[in-house]
Amino acid sequence: MPKLNILVGTMYGGALDVAEQVKPLFEQAGYQVDIAEQPTLEDLTDQGGVTLFCVSTTGSGDFPGNFVPFVRGLRDKSPSLTTLRYGIIALGDSSYGETFCGAGRTLDALLEEYGAVRLGERLEIDAMETFMADDAALPWVEEWIESQQLKVA
Repeated sequence: MPKLNILVGTMYGGALDVAEQVKPLFEQAGYQVDIAEQPTLEDLTDQGGVTLFCVSTTGSGDFPGNFVPFVRGLRDKSPSLTTLRYGIIALGDSSYGETFCGAGRTLDALLEEYGAVRLGERLEIDAMETFMADDAALPWVEEWIESQQLKVA
């Protein structure tokens, strides 16, 4: 059974809620799913697995506190991530202008810099348009699983 790790960066629990809501969709597709609320570099999945990031943005495009050690570890170690396949669900608020979904965008660029391969487009959820983030995340994940041929069964 392939593995899917969901790495969560959240300040008030919104990104964690999204992770918990999408987890069953991946389980139905045949994945063993783990959610990391305090992610470390060891939580990145390697060949045969997939990593999904659910990351909210705080302040002026910043990472939530629980996610800062993960990003710091990435920057300090500069690991080769050529075997990492990933997706990103970025949560933000467009009223913050240019820093909207800044954490997700920055993470995406960082992963790409280290050779990781993003599967599909990044989902950006705007709190100004979507009251419940999982309303946008669930259909995106269903389509993502289909389009990336992630179904195992």
